[in-house]
Amino acid sequence: MQPGFSVARHGCIGKETVMDGLMVRQFEAGRRFVGRLPHGRDILAAIESFCRKQSISCGVFSMIGAVSSATIGAYDQGQQVYVTVKKDAPFEILHCGGNISTRDGEPFVHAHIVLADMDGNVTGGHLFSDTILFAGEIDIQELLGPPLERVHDENTGLKLWDGL
Repeated sequence: MQPGFSVARHGCIGKETVMDGLMVRQFEAGRRFVGRLPHGRDILAAIESFCRKQSISCGVFSMIGAVSSATIGAYDQGQQVYVTVKKDAPFEILHCGGNISTRDGEPFVHAHIVLADMDGNVTGGHLFSDTILFAGEIDIQELLGPPLERVHDENTGLKLWDGL
């Protein structure tokens, strides 16, 4: 533990409060999957489908590869809406990472992506559906324990983890 940080337990196994209001839950590592995603598929749909078939309701992932088109965005905090842009061009995936939790009881993938075009220009943001994979390699780490469920947060307008 870093100097200046303290952890206090609050009567619930696996639930910890770290100073400055950071709420965390401890998980055990489950299965780990390393593989290749299918060409021509939507990245988010492919990961969510895999998670449903493998009964993964909580986890983290990292991937690299390339896309033939991408839909990315950023959250307008004032308007509380995502602003998206569709890019119909090939890009290298410099990094794509995210987490797997549940929303309405189903696996839900939250991911951010960093992309480079053929000239080396870099862009990125929140990953949205309709991002079509050219080739991709993924590492998924399942986390064991009660799943984190996404629910509407009144302060931000986002669907954030509940129960921490």
